Amino acid sequence: MLTKISRVCKRLFRERQGNFAVMTAVCAPFAIVLAAFAVDEGSLYTERRSAQSLTDLAAITAAANLGAAETAAVTTFSDNGITAVVEPEGTTVEPTTDNAVLNVIRGHYKPDAAIAASERFQAGQQPFNAVRVTLRKKGSLFFGAGIMAPPTIGTTAVARTSAQAAFSIGSRLVSVDTTKSPLLNALLGGLLGTKVSLSAMDYDALLKTDIDVLEFLDQLAVKLDLTGGTYSDVLAADATITQIVNAMADIPDLDGTSKAALQAMIAGSHSSVELPLKQIIDFGSAAQLKVGQKPPGLDIAASALQMLTVAAALANGNNQMALDLNNSIPGLSNIQLKLAIGEPPQSSSWVTIGEEGAIVRTAQTRLRLTADVDVGGASLPIGYKLLGIHLPLNVEVAYGEAKLTDISCPAGHLDRPRVTLAVRPGVVSAALADNDSAGFADFTRQQTFHDAVIATASVNLLFLHLPLVQLIGSAYPDLGDQAPISVTFSYNEFGTTKTIKTSNFTQSLTSSLISGLTLDVKLLNLDLKLVSALLGVLKGPVVDILGTLTKPIDGLLNRVLEGLGVGLGEVDIRVTGATCGRSVLVL
Repeated sequence: MLTKISRVCKRLFRERQGNFAVMTAVCAPFAIVLAAFAVDEGSLYTERRSAQSLTDLAAITAAANLGAAETAAVTTFSDNGITAVVEPEGTTVEPTTDNAVLNVIRGHYKPDAAIAASERFQAGQQPFNAVRVTLRKKGSLFFGAGIMAPPTIGTTAVARTSAQAAFSIGSRLVSVDTTKSPLLNALLGGLLGTKVSLSAMDYDALLKTDIDVLEFLDQLAVKLDLTGGTYSDVLAADATITQIVNAMADIPDLDGTSKAALQAMIAGSHSSVELPLKQIIDFGSAAQLKVGQKPPGLDIAASALQMLTVAAALANGNNQMALDLNNSIPGLSNIQLKLAIGEPPQSSSWVTIGEEGAIVRTAQTRLRLTADVDVGGASLPIGYKLLGIHLPLNVEVAYGEAKLTDISCPAGHLDRPRVTLAVRPGVVSAALADNDSAGFADFTRQQTFHDAVIATASVNLLFLHLPLVQLIGSAYPDLGDQAPISVTFSYNEFGTTKTIKTSNFTQSLTSSLISGLTLDVKLLNLDLKLVSALLGVLKGPVVDILGTLTKPIDGLLNRVLEGLGVGLGEVDIRVTGATCGRSVLVL
């Protein structure tokens, strides 16, 4: 019996029929679970890839519409079947099965290989040129929804835009009176250290001639032996005023009058001062182009006379000059005009190609006019006599600036951009007083002023003999600070010049000084009543005489400053080109 049972057991253990059914019954549940997991996992992977593609597209669209980035991103997802809400700043919103959550952050992207890729985008940093879009949405589960919550899919993309504009500041020369060529010759001659003898026709030709800045740099690259480099190499080099003017004269298609005027301008110049070109021109990212290449869609032009004046001012080695203007204003004699021109602030040029946030600035300018006033017609009581009136006038024009705040590229009209600038005219400060001339050309120091001897007189009455009475005084009008003024250039206005005037500067500069003039009698041991009596007699005629000269003095100041490309309480700006560029994915 035992043997029979043993044989049966051995046969049972050797039998293989039915094993597959048993194994299937045991493993099938696990296989079904794994298959369901694989389907859900594959579906989630595909869904994430689709979400990433839409996030990339939303970032590109938002970067192309920086002013309405959130709306652009939401619309992109909505057009592709995803309803999304924007997460308010500083809060956390969880996605639902019906609504995805978007986080849209503007910032600045710096394409610098020396910076780690993850750190090139700085959230919230201005000027804005990029957008980071983050999407969080609930994934879809087909088999696992009954045993687990749908996972959250998260995708992120960063895109930047390369919209640029070419603009310049300070072309106050558009209003210069070219018939006043002797004054312009004196100004440019003083800056260049030579004698300039151009006619009104020469100045008019230079004023109306636009220089293609790229062609100018191409010619200058030849003279500096940099034709194989980039525009960045040319702008990093130093050039003399002679090389700069000769490069301007060699531009193809330049009219003969302008060419001859430029060549005559430096014929006797011996200035060897080299100036960094980057203080005149800033090409931004376009500086990486090879010499001879042109940035697409950007016209970069500048007035020949303005470019010459800016270069001459920067090439003036000691930053100051003095002009003898005798007989230029009837009623004034011994007229001396002293000028100091400071360099524009660092990281700013006069003409630039830049993205949002780019800035151009004028140079700071100081002017000191001293003159003696004719007192022949003074009407005074018997016994009083005016011996002389002295005019010590000081004017300082702080740098004006224009900041690129927006390049608007309308949908369907990317070839017709609009450019908006925030413009601040140079603040004018003035003083009718004596100053410390030792620091006149040092723009790192504030000028210091003190009372000046404005007039001298004699008094010869029955019981009072005063051979020399001095009237001292000063005036410091407050002309106010200026908030930036927003100015927009449409595509059709490119190339035109707009003059922006300060709202506070509405009256004659000289009149405001004279009306605020305080005078006192400089005599010791005099009774206060006598001092008051002397002032009562003398102050009126002194102020009246000075008042008759306000218009011609203002005219002279304006002509001098306009000849330097500077205005009293106003600034000129010009946009010559813009391109919307392309919004591209960077992260």
